Amino acid sequence: MSARVLKSLTWAFALAFAALAPVALFAQASPSTMKAAPGDSPSKWDIFMGYSYLAPKGSVTTSPAIGSPVTANYNAVNVGGVVSGAYYFNRFIGAQAELGIHQWGTEKAGSSIGTHGNDDGFFTVAGGLIARFPNGNITPFIHGLIGGAQVSGPYHQAAKWGPGLTVGGGLDYETPFFDHRLAIRLFQADYEYMHADWGSGTYGGRANINAARLSTGVVFHVGSIVPPPPVTLACSASPESVFPGDPVTVTATAGSVEPKMNVLYSWSGTGASGNGTATTIATSSLDPGNYTVKGTVKEGKAGKEGLKPGQSADCSASFTVKAFEPPTISCSANPDTIKPGESATVTSVGMSPQNRPLTYAYSAASGSISGAGTSATYASAGASPGGIPITCNVSDDKGHTANSSTMVTITAPPPPVVVEPSPEIKQLEARLALHSIFFPTDLPKIKNPEGGLLASQQATLTTLATDFKRYLELKPGAHLTLAGHADKRGTAEYNQALSERRVSRTKQFLVSQGVSESAIETQGLGFEQNLTADEVKGLVEQNPDLSDAERAKVLHKLNVIVLAQNRRVDIVLSTTGQQSVRLYPFNAADSLTLLDEKGPGTGKKAAVKKAK
Repeated sequence: MSARVLKSLTWAFALAFAALAPVALFAQASPSTMKAAPGDSPSKWDIFMGYSYLAPKGSVTTSPAIGSPVTANYNAVNVGGVVSGAYYFNRFIGAQAELGIHQWGTEKAGSSIGTHGNDDGFFTVAGGLIARFPNGNITPFIHGLIGGAQVSGPYHQAAKWGPGLTVGGGLDYETPFFDHRLAIRLFQADYEYMHADWGSGTYGGRANINAARLSTGVVFHVGSIVPPPPVTLACSASPESVFPGDPVTVTATAGSVEPKMNVLYSWSGTGASGNGTATTIATSSLDPGNYTVKGTVKEGKAGKEGLKPGQSADCSASFTVKAFEPPTISCSANPDTIKPGESATVTSVGMSPQNRPLTYAYSAASGSISGAGTSATYASAGASPGGIPITCNVSDDKGHTANSSTMVTITAPPPPVVVEPSPEIKQLEARLALHSIFFPTDLPKIKNPEGGLLASQQATLTTLATDFKRYLELKPGAHLTLAGHADKRGTAEYNQALSERRVSRTKQFLVSQGVSESAIETQGLGFEQNLTADEVKGLVEQNPDLSDAERAKVLHKLNVIVLAQNRRVDIVLSTTGQQSVRLYPFNAADSLTLLDEKGPGTGKKAAVKKAK
């Protein structure tokens, strides 16, 4: 091999690599490669550099300056090189550019092309399409290229360019040792057609060359073909929290679905079924708790199974079944005060947080009540005068219940016609124009049921006991009814118990003064029959113990007086039906304690100062 030819070949390889290297580096840095991990997908760019052997078949007939026409044959080139670069549009198809250099030949005396010093030589530049078929570490390929070929001239003529065609294929082997960046081209076998025309005249001629070319070398992989994005699936439950019996709908939303593919949905989990984008779950049989439903989407061709990776996705959504909340109820009586033998209507208002069907029931301490809906009728026949507690009950179809209570007061019947009472009885009944008994705030306490009666109220009860004992001697069948009340502060249950402690304490005091226990009846009314602000105002305005100035001062703090006025025990005398006068003891020595909103011992002064 001549030094001139070796130098030409070296420069050809260098120029080809320099031309392809910037393109390869640009492809490596381009965002279109998306930085896919090596080995995840076929390469974006392939650069091949290798050894090539060319076996041409062709000749040139030329006329030398002296002598007869001579036909010379082209000889095989044992040492050559090929450099190519391929850019792939997808996994299989790409565009390829190729440079081939074959400049070494054997000079033959007399008949060779190189007889006068020009070795056989071929320089090809071509471009076209390439198709590859990746299969693990083995990648077969085929290509077809069109371009130009520079063919060495006869004798002293310069090399001539002409059209060229290359068709062939080969086999690459991936080398995992280099992280799939390098492959060995086990072989590349091509058919090449080249044509050159030097014209007529001395050393002219035309060459049509059919050549077989075998090559081997290394392939550099740059970038990668990014696979399609995987199918995604998102699930959501609506509503996310329900009561048993309320439906829940779980909806799936798929992403990156190939429009040309069929999509199939499936569901699993408590109560989930179907193959659509949503499933509805019935919760009537579910216990309270958290539940999860799983959705799956698969993408593929109709009638095909074994879908490719990335063509299925899962999602899940959770919902909560809440425990039932009990119903609530309130009830009232109209009218709330009746005469013996009369009736009252009891009305209930029930509510279920879950809108469950409700059933109503009623009961009365005495008398009778009938009705099973939101309204019932109370009949007072057979009931004694006084307050009659009525209980209203509601239940839902799940067995949850609630109750409330109201009160119907039966007034005492008019006294029967009797013989004109004696003067003493008249005097006693006149003195028994009883006064109500008032208590301080929140007394008596549960821990001290014998407390709560202040000195002024004890004095009133002492006088009452003295007169009533003598009255019982004359009217043995007479009795007193004690009805306890509490102000509006506190719950209904608490105030009911407080009013019962007050009547119990009042009865206890009367019994301690010698009144027969059997002659006393008690009723705890809580705050069900509290006096209104207008009623309290009327009582203050009628109070004979107050001057105009004192009355104005009291009315200035009417809200305090309303609370104090309802912390009382009323007393009814059975023989006359007269009820104790509800005049508040503003002038009593301990009235400030009675008026105090916070109760004794709190350190807070009463809002209304003592009248005198």
